[in-house]
Order: sequence, then C-alpha cells, then structure tokens
Amino acid sequence: MKEVTILSGKGGAGKTSVTAAIASVAENAVFCDNDVDAADLHLILNPEVKETHTFFGAWVASIDEDKCTNCGICKSHCHFDAIHYREEGGLYINPFQCEGCRLCERVCPVGAITSERSENNFWYVSDSRFGPFVHAKMGPGEENSGKLVTEVRRKAGEIAKATGADFVINDGPPGIGCSAISSVTGTNAVLLVIEPTRSGLHDARRLVELVNSFKIPLFAFINKDDIIVEITKEIERYLTENDIAILGRWGFDTNIVESMVDKKSVVEYAPGSETTRSIKMVWEQMKAFLEVGKVVGS
Repeated sequence: MKEVTILSGKGGAGKTSVTAAIASVAENAVFCDNDVDAADLHLILNPEVKETHTFFGAWVASIDEDKCTNCGICKSHCHFDAIHYREEGGLYINPFQCEGCRLCERVCPVGAITSERSENNFWYVSDSRFGPFVHAKMGPGEENSGKLVTEVRRKAGEIAKATGADFVINDGPPGIGCSAISSVTGTNAVLLVIEPTRSGLHDARRLVELVNSFKIPLFAFINKDDIIVEITKEIERYLTENDIAILGRWGFDTNIVESMVDKKSVVEYAPGSETTRSIKMVWEQMKAFLEVGKVVGS
C-alpha cells in the first residue's frame, strides 16, 4: 500500500478539486480528508457514514463555585490570563483563553478546579462512490488538529491493509502548520497544487521547504495556469531550479465550478474535457512513481 498526500501552500488553490478528480480515476484506493479544520472533500464525495467516533481535544478547566474561596492563587499563576473575577464576585475561567495546561488545577489549595477534555470533535468512517473514505470535523476554536490528522490517517491505512487497497489518497490541509506536518509525515509522495498568484507562489515555496525537510518526493500541479501568465512562468522557473517535476496543469475551466455545484468531480461532470484528460495523465504518472519509483517517460 502506497500513500500520496495532495497539499497546497494556501487555501483556495484547488487542492480538493484535484483530489476529487483523482478519486474519480484512481482504482482500489482509500480516501482520507486531512483538512480536519475545514473539511470539504465530503461535499463532493457525498459519503454514507458508517462509523462515528469522538476525538477528545484539549483540556479545559472550570471552577466549582461552591468550593472556591476566591483566594486568587489560580489567577496569579495563570500564564494565559484566562482566569477573571466576575463583577458580582467570584472567579471564572474563560474557556476561549484557557490553554489546558492544568496548572491552576494543581495550585488550587482547596481542589475547586477540575479539567475535562473537549468532546466537540468527531471523525468518521464512510463509504463513497469511489471507495472507503475517512474524514473528520473539528469544532470552532478546537486544538490538536495535528493529532486528529494522525488518527484519521491511521484509520485509513488500517482500512487499506484490511481491504487490500493499493493506495491511500490524502486531501491535505493548506499551509505549513501542525495539520500539514501530520499530513506529510510518513507519506510516500506529495503532489503540490499551486495557483499562479503572488501569494500562491510565496506559500508554495514555504511548503516546498517543509516537504524537503522530510526528504519526501515532491511533484507539482499548476491550477488555472492561464490567469496570470507571468507568474506561471515564474513558478515554472522555480520548480525547474528545485528539480520538482510538473505532472500536469489546468487552465481556467468553468466546468470545475459547475461540477462542484453539482456535487461531482470534474471527471464525472465533463468526462471529455481537456481538464479531465489532464488529471488522468497526472494520476498515471503519480501511480507509476508509487509503483515503480519513476514517473511515466522518465
């Protein structure tokens, strides 16, 4: 079983559209949405949920007013200014400021403070028309997205082994944060989706540095390569200088937007389009690399 993660340096680069298109042409694969903070691959795959699991997030402290003596020791020790006095008297902990370090719980002389793990995060095992699908949903402001990514990837790998799947295809998160790092770790290859804008190129450079630090094979895909031709040429030069192969590209295509509105991949919506032909070539090259260690024609 081989694993490929599709990433982008910034949001809105077209990463999920590319992933959904690849899902349409890949065979014997398990799919996994690593963008747990803002998952959206399910909008296209329209999965049928088979299992729901709770992911326990960060610790959040609270004060038992009946036990609290208002001594203020917890407040003086809180490094995050999360503990406050109410106007009517008494102490309380603001859950949005609490970082879950539990120091207040340890220093309270009367045991008035307790902490509980957040239960506002969930991950799912589903069936989709393309194959098994593992995805998740984090509550607003929740933490430990990297750990949740690790959990959904673990389950996707487990399903792949149990079903004899050849590939796990991850729709990764944008950026270079904890969830992106968790998406890169241990994967066999990364496909970087870049849009030809100044911010797209800037953020792609940061992601290239991250992936290279893990010594993971990296390939590129340029989305909407005809919207700003000058920056597209700059991207091509940058990729050539860094020995990153461009496996494919899309021009601006309204079929992609229309397919998403119709809750389909562009391959399903416009099977005879140049966009569909391009993604088929991309997957053939990526599949060849995962199977034999080199892209088609290299």
